[in-house]
Amino acid sequence: MLSNKVSNIQPSTTLAITATAQKLKDEGIDVIGLGAGQPDFNTPDFIIEGAINAIHNGQTKYTPSGGILSLKEAIVNKTNQDLNLNYNTSNVFVGTGAKHVLYNIFMSILNEGDEVIVPVPYWVSYPEQIKLAGGTPVFVKTDEETNFKLTTSQLEQHINDNTKAIIINTPSNPTGMIYSKEELLALDDLIKQHDLIVISDEIYETLIYNGKHVSYATLNEDAKDRTFIVNGVSKSHAMTGWRIGYGIGPVDYIKGMTNLASHSTSNPTTPSQYAALTAYTEQPEYIQKMNEIFKKRLDEVYPLVDEITGFKCIKPNGAFYLYPNVKEAMNLCGYNSSSDFAQALLEEAHVAVIPGSAFGSDDNIRLSYATDVESFKTAIERIKHFINSKKS
Repeated sequence: MLSNKVSNIQPSTTLAITATAQKLKDEGIDVIGLGAGQPDFNTPDFIIEGAINAIHNGQTKYTPSGGILSLKEAIVNKTNQDLNLNYNTSNVFVGTGAKHVLYNIFMSILNEGDEVIVPVPYWVSYPEQIKLAGGTPVFVKTDEETNFKLTTSQLEQHINDNTKAIIINTPSNPTGMIYSKEELLALDDLIKQHDLIVISDEIYETLIYNGKHVSYATLNEDAKDRTFIVNGVSKSHAMTGWRIGYGIGPVDYIKGMTNLASHSTSNPTTPSQYAALTAYTEQPEYIQKMNEIFKKRLDEVYPLVDEITGFKCIKPNGAFYLYPNVKEAMNLCGYNSSSDFAQALLEEAHVAVIPGSAFGSDDNIRLSYATDVESFKTAIERIKHFINSKKS
C-alpha cells in the first residue's frame, strides 16, 4: 500500500497531457501540441560538444553532491554580473533540474505546519512539493485585473504566524507576466516585516520581450539575505533533458540542501554539469538569438489567439506561454471545466493544451508557442472550428 505522502500527490497535468498527445501521435493521429514547457529546438552544438569533450576527458565519475566547483564559479560570475550581487560558491547548490532544486529548498526550510504563500495561477509542482515537505500551500488568487500579480493587500490578508515563505515566479509560468521593481518593493515591506523567506523562481529570466527582469534579491541587502534564486539552463539554452538547475541562497540552507542531495540523488549527472559549464562560459549571443525568435513568434500568434470567439488574452511580457481566459468559450461549447474543455480539444480538434485547473485557475488554458508558427496557426484554426461546431 502506498504511503500517505505519495497517495496524496496529484500527478503533473502538463506531463500527462504531453504523454497523451504523444500516444495519439504514435497511433498516427495528427496532433498539434501546444502544451510543451520547453523550447522546440535542439541544444546548441557548442554545448553538446562541451559535454562530448568532457566525456572523452574522463568526466564520467561522481562529483560533489552540490555540483562541480567550476560550474558553481560560472554560476556565481553570471549572477554577480547579471544582477550586480555579491555571491560566492558557498551560496550555490547545483541540482538535477530546477524542479529538484525547488524540492530541496522546501525540504530544507519547512517544518510540519509551516505555510507558504503561493500566488495563483502557479506552476503545477509548487503545491505538491510543499505538501511533501510537510508544509501547507496557501493559495492567493490573482487575475487579469492585476495582470496575474500579487498585491500587497492580498498578501497582508494571508500572512499569519505560521507563514514561513512566499513564492515569486517572474517571468511566470503559466502567465508570462513579470514583476517590476516597484511591484516587488511594494511587497518587500510586508515580506521583511514578517521575516518571510522568498523563493524567487527565475527560470525564464532570459525570455523577456517587454520590460526587464528584476530579481527580488536585488532590492536591498536584506532581500538578498532572505532569498533563494532558482534558475537553470533548461529554458535559456534549450537543455530541458540535461537536468541541470541551481539555487543560490543563504549558506546554511545551501549546506542543508547539499546534505539532502547526498542521501537522495548524489550529484547531478556529470557530463550534464560540464554541458552547463559550457553554456555559461561560451557564446552568450545564443541567448539573445533565442529571445528574438520567441518575441517574433509572440507578436505573430498573440493576435490570433485574442480573436478566437470566447477567448480573452492579456499579452504576456515573458516566457513562451499565452494564458487566455476561456470561460465564455467553455460556456458556448457546454463545458464546465477547463479540464473537460482541454480534453475535448485534444480528442476532437487534435490540439493539446494545458487546462488552467492545473495551475489553480479553472477559467483559463495555457498555450505554448514553443512550436513553429505554421503549426500554431493551424492549431488556432482547429480551435476556432471546434468552438463554432459546438456552439451552432
